[in-house]
Amino acid sequence: MCPGRKGGWHENGATSPIDVCQFELRCISGVSGCVVGDANITNVGDSRESPDAPPRVPSLDLSREYRAIGPLLLKAVEGVFSAQNFVMGSQVAEFEHAAAEKCGVAYAIGCSSGTDALWLALEGAGIGPGDAVVTTAFSFFATVSAILRAGAQPLLADIDPETFNLDPAAAKACLGAAPGVRAILPVHLYGQIADWDCFELLKRDHNLLLIEDAAQAFGASWDGRKAGALGDAAAFSFYPTKNLSAAGEAGMVTTGAETIAERIRLLRVHGMRRRYYHDEVGWNSRLDTLQAAVLLVKLGFVDSWNAERQRLAENYRVLFTRAGLMESGPYPQNGVVLPKTRSRATHVFHQYVIRVRRRDEMKAFLRDQGVGSEIYYPLALHQQPALRSLGYATGAFPESERAAAEVLALPLFPQLTFEEQEIVVAAIADFLS
Repeated sequence: MCPGRKGGWHENGATSPIDVCQFELRCISGVSGCVVGDANITNVGDSRESPDAPPRVPSLDLSREYRAIGPLLLKAVEGVFSAQNFVMGSQVAEFEHAAAEKCGVAYAIGCSSGTDALWLALEGAGIGPGDAVVTTAFSFFATVSAILRAGAQPLLADIDPETFNLDPAAAKACLGAAPGVRAILPVHLYGQIADWDCFELLKRDHNLLLIEDAAQAFGASWDGRKAGALGDAAAFSFYPTKNLSAAGEAGMVTTGAETIAERIRLLRVHGMRRRYYHDEVGWNSRLDTLQAAVLLVKLGFVDSWNAERQRLAENYRVLFTRAGLMESGPYPQNGVVLPKTRSRATHVFHQYVIRVRRRDEMKAFLRDQGVGSEIYYPLALHQQPALRSLGYATGAFPESERAAAEVLALPLFPQLTFEEQEIVVAAIADFLS
């Protein structure tokens, strides 16, 4: 066991802000599309229960995106139905090529989900029984479950309280905690790359593999190098709430190594090179042609959408500053600690996550005001009932545990309006007053 130390290496930055499988995705009959968020939140502009009802600001409103690009999506989907090639159709390879080029990496392999992408990245890199993998104690469950699925041992380490990413010093402290450490699996949480310079030093000095959990970070970069092109392999999720999203489940692995790419291609189709001849036990992890077609359309918009997320994040910073609510942190006192962005990172703000005291009370207050918010995540990984067998006690990772009690994701998606952001900040000001 290697509990991370409190604090850790820091670099002062500006502004910043996980996996969102805990979102509730609802298609509301009679209104335009799907809304993700609290059960009582509907699309902005829907009819109110009374003229005095508060404005509605959802955590995420997918119908606004659909109104903008719906005809393009329908045309792409119709093309798949016309060709009747639903499994490994030409759109899959076309998307893989375009996504690899966008990430600046040699190979991209589409698959059925971000969870499968993590497992494929680990297995493709040769991680398996007898190996140990160091990763963060604060992430979505799949970060650790994929390591277990590969037959390896997860070693958890604590986070940097400013970025919520894996603390390199805490990761280094884990390297001697168990035999057979083969890899570090940093998570680019909320859309910001982990401190890659430090992890590359650990890779070089300890002969390790680096596997990126880039599920939330499509388009993010570190010193101009894109997520997906930094490690030996990387895993992406295209869950419908992601910056680049499918119309259901989808994922992708990227790598610069031909040997890793070839093994991943083998594993995603039941270990087959020739049809019905199985060289090893793989899995059914193929990317559906329909999802590839949708992703090809959205790939052309993701850069502008990410830029809009960055603009909205800056709007929040200005609004919280003007309201006198911003605190430097890393821990909240009477106000709000805003996201921090490292100077070498380009943040794509998959989530805009603040830290506050009385977080659960604030979330309930915002809900009553018609403002959506989400918690990513309410428990550190070692506190999850399914992971108690890892042997970590409460208190082992104080930064992760404190983050789990204080983080709150505010509404942020490319079609959010400035007026809606004003409503969000005003509601938080009311709560804190």
